[in-house]
Amino acid sequence: MPTRRTVLLGGAGAVAVGLVGVGAGIERGVLPGRPWLQEHAGLNGEDGTIPDVAPGLVERDTFVSAARGGVETGWSLILPPGIPPDGRPVVVALHGFGADHDTLTGPDFGLDRFLAAYVEDGGTPFAIAAADGGTTYWHPRPDGEDAGRMVTDELLPLLEGRGLDVRSIGLIGWSMGGYGALRLAGLRGPDTTAAVVACSPALWSDPDQASSAGFADAAEYERESVYDDQADLVDIPVRVDIGTGDPFYRDVRSYVDGFPDDALVTSTFQPGGHTPGYWRRMLPAQLAHLGERLATAG
Repeated sequence: MPTRRTVLLGGAGAVAVGLVGVGAGIERGVLPGRPWLQEHAGLNGEDGTIPDVAPGLVERDTFVSAARGGVETGWSLILPPGIPPDGRPVVVALHGFGADHDTLTGPDFGLDRFLAAYVEDGGTPFAIAAADGGTTYWHPRPDGEDAGRMVTDELLPLLEGRGLDVRSIGLIGWSMGGYGALRLAGLRGPDTTAAVVACSPALWSDPDQASSAGFADAAEYERESVYDDQADLVDIPVRVDIGTGDPFYRDVRSYVDGFPDDALVTSTFQPGGHTPGYWRRMLPAQLAHLGERLATAG
């Protein structure tokens, strides 16, 4: 288990004649429009591919969420092949903006097949649960909707009722969900959070730039921001991954630099965009990060 910040720098490979200078500038983050340029210069690396394995059972259901204002909320439970839920640890997966729980097992993610491949290769068997969080950025909104509370107060008890072990969970999220995973992990603390993965988390160093869909104004973002709350995660194994061609790259890198030196944080900055292809590429290592910690939790 790491005891200090680990930074893995991903450099650009060889590029066509005439793009070498551009590529160097993009990697240093000094050119305007860096995400667009990196994508069109072919510097975002290879897309990850969904494993060609049979997935396990995916159970789907709905419940009426009081925390979300009485919204009928879809959710799914992803199990490894041939493994019952009884006593299994759980990872809660938080989707990104404009997605839902079904997105994670669809053709862009294939999370059920990534989990199957991970367990087939000897990884710790665990279940993955996902629920619809709307576009609320997994935090309390002025209208009273709180998808984060839905996870902690409604989804987790529901999973416990199905025989799963929710005493110490893992969290993983992408973009909006990456922010949400960091936020919920900090609120829950190390006694009930075994590990957290934030992939391409939507973070802003400037509150005025925060998403108007997820935050009513800069004041709401500042109230709910995790940007300066790294100390809340110091005793939780954290993994943060973001592509160097991601629009959030600079702010996320600054966020990672803000962790205390003794934090259990691993970060990677490899070529990649804010895309499912990059997210698929990172999933095997992320599931291993979660599984290794869940194996020793409880």
